[in-house]
Amino acid sequence: MTRSRAQDPDVCGVTAAIAVIDGKWKTALLWLLEEGPQRPGELRRRLPGLSEKVLTQALREMETDGIVHREVHDVLPLKTEYSLTGFGRELAEAVATLSDWGHRRLERLAAARAAS
Repeated sequence: MTRSRAQDPDVCGVTAAIAVIDGKWKTALLWLLEEGPQRPGELRRRLPGLSEKVLTQALREMETDGIVHREVHDVLPLKTEYSLTGFGRELAEAVATLSDWGHRRLERLAAARAAS
């Protein structure tokens, strides 16, 4: 899915929402940022396999989409923290419902395999 789909007024709302969290790392970042403000290094340590480049790109896109707030503290060395905006917390709640549905689906699939 392309980033432009997230801003296209002619797509369905579900498509626009999924475009915002599309990608391997964004939902994981959303969950981690629900815990409170995090520095980029903390996020990378908690998500093994996530490169600095991809982390930066994902956070910038999430900031552009209005779900993440970036705050730079004027200290040496510079300290940057990311946190969810109110809009981002709303998205996290919506995704939690989708996650619950996904877990129920996985349970049904496991039960069907066990019955076979």
